[in-house]
Amino acid sequence: MPRSLAIVPACLAALLLAACGGSDDPPSPAPAPAKRFYDGTLIHRIVPKFVLQGGDPEGTGRGGPGYSVIEKPPRDLVYSKGVVAMAKSAGDTPGSSGSQFFVVTGEDARELEPEYALLGEISGGEPVVEKIGAIITDPRTDAPDPPVVIRTIRVTEAG
Repeated sequence: MPRSLAIVPACLAALLLAACGGSDDPPSPAPAPAKRFYDGTLIHRIVPKFVLQGGDPEGTGRGGPGYSVIEKPPRDLVYSKGVVAMAKSAGDTPGSSGSQFFVVTGEDARELEPEYALLGEISGGEPVVEKIGAIITDPRTDAPDPPVVIRTIRVTEAG
């Protein structure tokens, strides 16, 4: 069973407001934490009914943290809606990853071979993921317009 990922609803609301034309200053329930790695990065790729992808510090889909790790996924892994996994380049070893991740938004991802390291699954904020997954993109690059900026992400382990 994958680990569950919980994304703070207030942060998701702020992300959606920024991404979908809402107020630039959404209410904040608490002071902002210190900047973390993913803060301010983009969801740089959205493929409808497939995945949304982020975690590239350059925002181009070609960047990373400067290192990689390998964590082979289970052989029977199916990338179903809500699964969060690490992205990799086509020529990389199965399970290798840097900082880029994807969130499965549709059934088309079930066709993927189990080559992407599993992080877990979304356990809150599914409507936000669906709304981001429906944003119109540039068909040449899959980049959303306007850009979708990650204000902050919090990952927790379900108990």
